[in-house]
Amino acid sequence: MKKIASLILLIAAFVASPVAAQEFSGLDKSPADIATYPSSYKIADKKVKVVYSRPQLKGRSMSELAPVGTVWRTGANESAEITFYQDTQVGGDSVKAGTYSLFTIPGEKEWTVILNKNLNQWGAYSYDEAGDVARLKAGVSEGSESLEAFSIAFKEVDNGAHMVMGWGKTRVAVPLSF
Repeated sequence: MKKIASLILLIAAFVASPVAAQEFSGLDKSPADIATYPSSYKIADKKVKVVYSRPQLKGRSMSELAPVGTVWRTGANESAEITFYQDTQVGGDSVKAGTYSLFTIPGEKEWTVILNKNLNQWGAYSYDEAGDVARLKAGVSEGSESLEAFSIAFKEVDNGAHMVMGWGKTRVAVPLSF
């Protein structure tokens, strides 16, 4: 009986030791976030969800981190992903329900907003224009306050919502109709 108990104890120690030795990374410098519409946590029936990372300016200019005229991952780390839970009008384009990578090309007066069918991309390094499902132009406006961290929020409007991206004083609104 003692041999069985000793064997069980030995097996338990052997199985548990790799778990106890696991190291965990610290907090990411550009933490992941999720924006949804409707935004209220009390409403379970969402129309759209964006999963993205939030880079911070930290004394740098936005153009250093998201250069004008260059495809940008729309955040940090992995490219942002947007999920539409029903067919949606994005700008004037019809987009089928599903999940897409969200890229942008920042500009001085307007940004090009890109939905791409290729998922699980790190940054924009493997971006392939052949996977684009929709491309639209969205005007740039200036906010009254400066945002240190890149942010995405939804603003309800007649017949839908605007997905608003903000960083520094830059604001870009993408019209959505459901």
